[in-house]
Formats: sequence, C-alpha cells, structure tokens
Amino acid sequence: MTDLPPLTSLSSALADVVAHIAPSVVSVHSYRSRSTGFVWKPGLIVTADEALADEGDVQIVLPDGSTTAATIVGRDHTTDIALLRADTGIAPVKLATMVPALGRLSVVVATNRDAPSAALGMVSVSGKSWRSLRGGEIDARIELDVRLRPSQEGGLALDASGEAFGMTVLGPRRVLVIPTATIERVAAQLETRGRIARGYLGLGLQPLRLDDGIGAMVMNVDKAGPAAAAGIRQGDVIVAVNDQKLSGVRALLRTLGPASVGQVVDVAVRRGGEPVSFKVTIGERPEA
Repeated sequence: MTDLPPLTSLSSALADVVAHIAPSVVSVHSYRSRSTGFVWKPGLIVTADEALADEGDVQIVLPDGSTTAATIVGRDHTTDIALLRADTGIAPVKLATMVPALGRLSVVVATNRDAPSAALGMVSVSGKSWRSLRGGEIDARIELDVRLRPSQEGGLALDASGEAFGMTVLGPRRVLVIPTATIERVAAQLETRGRIARGYLGLGLQPLRLDDGIGAMVMNVDKAGPAAAAGIRQGDVIVAVNDQKLSGVRALLRTLGPASVGQVVDVAVRRGGEPVSFKVTIGERPEA
C-alpha cells in the first residue's frame, strides 16, 4: 500500500479533528450579534461575553440547523466568559487543561453564518497567567496567529491531536484564547451564583499627582461600605496599600478580584497632610 504524502495525511487528520468536535459547537444569536458557543455541560453553553448583546432574547442555532431559546445564567466581563442555559441535547465538549507550546498548530472550530467553520493557525504566544484590562485573572497567556470573523468568537481552540484547550476571543489586533482553567473556574461560579464575586472598598476615587508619586483622592464614600467602617473619609488621599506605593487608581481596582473578598489590607492615607493608616476588610461588590 502506498503511503499518503505528508500534507495529505495532515489534511485528513485535521479534518477528522474538526469533524469530531463540530457537533458540540453552536451558533449564538443575540440582539444584532452573532457569535459561537460550545456545550460545556448538558444544557449549559459557554460563549464569549463581549460578543453577547446586553439586551434582547438569545437563540441557539444547533449544528442541524434547528433553533432553541437560551437564557443567560451569568456573565463575567473581566474574563470574557458568559454561560447560557439551553435544551440542546448535545454532548458536552471535554476540555483539556494543558497549555499548548509556542509554535504548535491550532485549529479553531466555530460557526459562521450558522454553519460549522474551521480555521488553521499557530500558537504565537504561550505564557504565564495575566490580568485583563477589566481585572480578570486569566490562567495563561495564549495567542493564535489566525484570522477570525466576529461570528467565530467563542469558538474552540484545539491542538493538532484534537484536544480543546480554550475558547477564542477577539483582542486588539490579535486572537486570544481563554484557557480551560479559567473557563472551568469562572463557569462553575456562574452556574452556582450567576455572577463572579468582586472585591469592594466602597470608595469613589480620583487620581492625584503628588510630589513623591501617585495618590488616589477619596471623592465619595459608601457609608455602608468596608472603607467607611474602617474610618476612611471623603478627602483622604490613599498613597499605599500593604506598604506598596499606589501606581494608579486602575491598578488598585484591578487588585479587587474574587480572591480579594474577605482579605484585610493596610491602607495608608494622608489626611490634612498627615499620615494615617487603616485596616480595611475588603467586602463583596453589591449587585448592580
């Protein structure tokens, strides 16, 4: 028997990878938006939060072309993960916890115009955990050298063996992958609570340039919040937290992730030019 040319063998292997995973990938329709999702657990679909409209009904288009209504279980803007509930009857995808090595081939299985689609690329960045601009903890930095349409956002990123290692989202001029570890952690909390707990100080802050660095002036205080309970007042200027000089208001707010709730932090402020220190127990941000 004649051996197949290497490229033919590779082509056939990749086609098999796509054919195996495509039945668990769906199209997500929300108000003026089309994206992709995948069945995470029976009756639960993970999709990209950024691609999901803020209002209107959500419809799921299944691989056979039929449609079913979906409800939003929860969404997390900081990690770009949204969880939907829909009666699909589709088997869930098994996600792999590995992080692909730099230079590995990757196949993105998604939908386009309500039909299965696939794109081939390469892992262009494979690095350590990072924090999104909105403060979300992402367990690994994975970028793909591949071009995707907006409707393919929320698709699955696979390695050449067919292991799904995350969900594709569109970043500025790049395709990012939200890795399995982040999806499992966030989706589980959304399934249980419908939202992700975030730290809360109960302060409205304004950046302030000081002679020796950056401060954050307290513009308003939630009287029922943790900072008020500790004694922080309007007009105080925060200069450090846990002996770390403040680098900016945004940097401070990004530290108020899920793990921060319940932590006690030392907040150094200047009040009338005099240094004062407070111990603040970080609370949980109230629901909007």
